[in-house]
Amino acid sequence: MVESVIMMLIYLCILVGVIYLIIYVLGQIGIAIPPPIMNIIWVVVLLVALLILWQTFGGRLRGIG
Repeated sequence: MVESVIMMLIYLCILVGVIYLIIYVLGQIGIAIPPPIMNIIWVVVLLVALLILWQTFGGRLRGIG
């Protein structure tokens, strides 16, 4: 259980880091991304993060409710 939580946190950090790095590099080379598009990108990242959380804890949380 602990190993899966640690791996999930590593995956989430890598995901957010890669997206942030891509946005930063695009900004540095002069490609401006409009704020609404930036918000859409981060919402998609949030949804992917929620899917990772669901995959990690989905089977374990069914018995709680």
